[in-house]
Amino acid sequence: MAEKTGLTNKEYRYIRSNLEEARAKILRLQKIMSAHKALYSFQERNKTLQLTKRLYQIVKEEPKRFYEAEDFFFSHLDSLVELTEKYAFLESQPVKDKKIYQTLSDTRSLLNDLSRVIEKDLFTLLNQDVNSLDFELEVAKNSISKQKKKFERGQNHE
Repeated sequence: MAEKTGLTNKEYRYIRSNLEEARAKILRLQKIMSAHKALYSFQERNKTLQLTKRLYQIVKEEPKRFYEAEDFFFSHLDSLVELTEKYAFLESQPVKDKKIYQTLSDTRSLLNDLSRVIEKDLFTLLNQDVNSLDFELEVAKNSISKQKKKFERGQNHE
């Protein structure tokens, strides 16, 4: 499989290993989010999960792109899972004081910021596709333009 991806066997195993870890983290995240509905609004929770799953899926399908999303796999996903788990733990405690409420509020805000960072991770990953499509659009436009000019010259000669 490694040769199909343009990666060495060692690179491919390394990426597969990181993808397996990421999959486990995403499952943990999904479990926590579904158990603690107060953690995020439904819309934010759903969006965050969709972003993480989409990043994972793109890299799973094209392992070579792992390196474009390293920040997501080595930092952002870890932070998201850790903060979400700690938030859920504190939020589920039967007693809370002013400090705990403030920490929970700060954590919710940070989780929303982190969701936006993960959205940027996805945009970074998609940037290559956008550039490729832009190039293909230019090639197609030039081809169509040449065909129109050819046709117009042909029409003028009749």
